[in-house]
Amino acid sequence: MNFDEMMHYKDYRSGQLVNGIERSAHRALLYSMGLEPDDLKKPMIAVVNSFTEMVPGHIHLRELADFVKQGICEAGGIPREFNTIAICDGICQGHKGMSYPLPSREIICDSIEYMVEAHQFDGMVMMPGCDKIVPGMLMAAMRLNIPAIFVTGGPMLPGKYNGLDVITLTDMRELIGRTQKGKLSADELMQIEQCALPGYGTCSMLGTANTMSCMAEILGMALPGAGLAHAVSAKKRRLAKQSGKRIVEMVNENLTPRRIMTRECLRNGIAVSMAMGASTNSTLHIPAIAHEAGIDISLGDFDELSRKVPYLCNIKPSGKHPLIDLEDCGGIPAVLKAVEPLLDTAQMTVTGKTVRENLKDVPLVENDVIFPLSSPKSPDGGLAVLHGNLCPDGAVVKKSGVKPSMYYFEGRARVFHSMEEASAAVSNDEIRYGDILVITYEGPKGGPGMREMHMTTSLIVGRGMDESCALITDGRFSGSTRGPCIGHVSPEAAAGGPIAAVREGDKIIIDIPNRTITLCVPDDEIRERLREIKAIHKPRTPALDRYSMLVTSADKGAVLRSPQDFPCS
Repeated sequence: MNFDEMMHYKDYRSGQLVNGIERSAHRALLYSMGLEPDDLKKPMIAVVNSFTEMVPGHIHLRELADFVKQGICEAGGIPREFNTIAICDGICQGHKGMSYPLPSREIICDSIEYMVEAHQFDGMVMMPGCDKIVPGMLMAAMRLNIPAIFVTGGPMLPGKYNGLDVITLTDMRELIGRTQKGKLSADELMQIEQCALPGYGTCSMLGTANTMSCMAEILGMALPGAGLAHAVSAKKRRLAKQSGKRIVEMVNENLTPRRIMTRECLRNGIAVSMAMGASTNSTLHIPAIAHEAGIDISLGDFDELSRKVPYLCNIKPSGKHPLIDLEDCGGIPAVLKAVEPLLDTAQMTVTGKTVRENLKDVPLVENDVIFPLSSPKSPDGGLAVLHGNLCPDGAVVKKSGVKPSMYYFEGRARVFHSMEEASAAVSNDEIRYGDILVITYEGPKGGPGMREMHMTTSLIVGRGMDESCALITDGRFSGSTRGPCIGHVSPEAAAGGPIAAVREGDKIIIDIPNRTITLCVPDDEIRERLREIKAIHKPRTPALDRYSMLVTSADKGAVLRSPQDFPCS
């Protein structure tokens, strides 16, 4: 008897688990979970779910996964669900917990590799929601390069309270500053808290969560319409089921992520992020996704495209509309149509069609939500990359969230070595007109974890100080940040960057139109200061200590170095 022929179930990748007499024990393990012999012939699809009861952008994903699995089964596949971790940047804000979201991106990516490679899945349906989970899964898709499709959790609806018709998480943080200044009562603030975020989903403005969820669709890794289909909608559930069906087809077509996410595709993603006024965190995540395939994407690409692609989308926090208004205008397909002349539309997508083919019947929308190319909100992109003697390797500002009066600003440095110190100074009325808060040792290595400075920036904006002072840091910002806030300063202080040499009272010039930051101190004095500085080493856990040892700078995407990057001992 030919055992190999008798026990050959399939030619899919997952045949490694079930084919041949040597896999008898493997088949027994699968049968123990209720599978039948015919199931062993089908493609095995990983449903990579980031469900957690701690995060509003993910609490509904268990239910959404049922629709995905139904679609997989109807298309002739076998769904097997597993979970990743998911951290809420919003809940982490303002305390030591903010050291963990960015490092979690690498853990999410690695954990998916472990599960998918260990069990030899044929394809993956990725189910992320919030800030670092989407890029972590995109990185894993690029690394593993087996067919993958994304079903993101979807935005939440905006809140309402009395005369406030559109409340997002950005507004909540800025209301703190208003309350501290006596412009809002504490009782009213506590009432607004309970209705500001009316249900589950990712925060209803263009923060990092929705920037990256939209990015999954922009990059062609999700079905058209998936990026902005709201969490509570029936549309989201239909798309989940359709995605389950489509992944089985993609396995049979061998349509893999590296066929979709090419360098040209990733540059499309940058271009659209400029048009949307997207999160500064995209400058970390797109290069990290590219890194997984050895593709070179740098801040230079962001700088180049920010000068070519105008800012079109009037979406909070930089604009006035919540994401539901953009969804009602046609969502990401409408945005892609608006910037179609600026894109490489020959790029493939998970539909099996190119961007051009997907947009063929999409109408052009031009209104107060999506401005026309001929009359944009701003002639250049929503993000700007700055250079200068304070940031030789670059820094990033969300230009779309800065008032024009602050595009050029000269001020005196107020130096802090943590977000908490800076926030306390703002809350205690220690910041004056013309001050530039410089927050150091908050970068990927020095933080460690490159914490968001959003508590400080929200206090500044909420107190009406966003036209009288600015902030510069080697840390990062929430995607919902607005105001004259410059982050990602590279090299960071912990790596000996010039930002570590800034002293109280130093003059700094911010010139966004000319893309520069200048520390008005002679170069030889900066070098002398750096030689004299004793670097600050903040307390850290073993996990963060390992991360600090391996992480690269923000301008490199804060990816982790590999063993080959270290000299032999």
